[in-house]
Amino acid sequence: MRDILPDLRARCADGVPLALATVVAVHGSAPRDPGAVMAVDAAGTVVGSVSGGCVEGDLYEVAREVLAGAGPRVVAYGISDDEAFGVGLTCGGTIEVLVRAYVSAAELADLGALLDLIAADRPVAEAAVLSGAAETGARLVVRPSDAGPTTGTLGSEGLAAAVTDDARGLLAQGHTAIQWYGAHGQRRMQEVAVFIRTYAPPPRMLVFGAIDHAAATARIGSFLGYRVTVCDARPAFATRERFPTADEVVRAWPHTYLESTEVDARTVICVLTHDPKFDVPLLLAALRTPAAYIGVMGSRRTHHDRLARLREAGADEAALARLASPVGLDLGARTPEETAVSIAAEVIQHRWGGTGRPLGELTGAIHHGETS
Repeated sequence: MRDILPDLRARCADGVPLALATVVAVHGSAPRDPGAVMAVDAAGTVVGSVSGGCVEGDLYEVAREVLAGAGPRVVAYGISDDEAFGVGLTCGGTIEVLVRAYVSAAELADLGALLDLIAADRPVAEAAVLSGAAETGARLVVRPSDAGPTTGTLGSEGLAAAVTDDARGLLAQGHTAIQWYGAHGQRRMQEVAVFIRTYAPPPRMLVFGAIDHAAATARIGSFLGYRVTVCDARPAFATRERFPTADEVVRAWPHTYLESTEVDARTVICVLTHDPKFDVPLLLAALRTPAAYIGVMGSRRTHHDRLARLREAGADEAALARLASPVGLDLGARTPEETAVSIAAEVIQHRWGGTGRPLGELTGAIHHGETS
């Protein structure tokens, strides 16, 4: 959704009717995860993608039918024929897609309000009925309990209450899922399937050390969807001109800034300073956080010296094992840009549990977490 936000917000603001096709379930290997969106507007213009091109042609026709009044529907696409000419996924998986139209001024205003919250990085969840004893496409927009009212309807107060409760739980965890309920929200029943899509603020990437490698790392971090902060204590180096793609550039002692800023289990920390007076206090602070990844630049000799200093400062072996150092995967990188790709590759590997080996050397599922 975020990759096409400007296009969608512009259409809502201009009152242009559109249909949204949203991936709600993935089985096996598929190009896009649940939540991927393709939009078709009243002029027939397409933005976004749900499969990288495998099923978009057929889905375009479905979206046009829904825009013309056919009503919301869920469509499924499985594997195509042997020659890959049939409509389906060449990768062998199956996706289910909810197609829903926004035509009236009220519908477009409701969608626009949701898009505004997403654009402002406000936590919000959207629940949509997929099947069962409730109207397909009925939707509910849920915010944290202290952040505003729930809007929309699912046709039953009990169902809305149960979905709201679950949506807030999923939002707190940053998860998206299909949940099942009774017609009036009863638990442990499977009369109504509801897709709950959460929009948490983007994860953070904290880059310490305002060097050329940091500029390249900040660029690729932004490309990957992180909210990037570059921090350095030296005013001459920590400038907006040197880091135009970063969301913020902070002039502060790295450990002081890290101790005062928010770090969660999705945060990526890249320490590129390789200077003991910065590194040791910064890494001690980093190891006290729940950060998903702590990468540290430096040679193997620098790394061994750094470990000794951290042990002297009180860090234990379990904490030191969290450090990815020397930072990055072995790609043979030389330039700052190549090094940034190496770092990004290791960040992705940590996130999804990849091996870091060439896919051509491996067998089994390409996407980790799949069973086939």
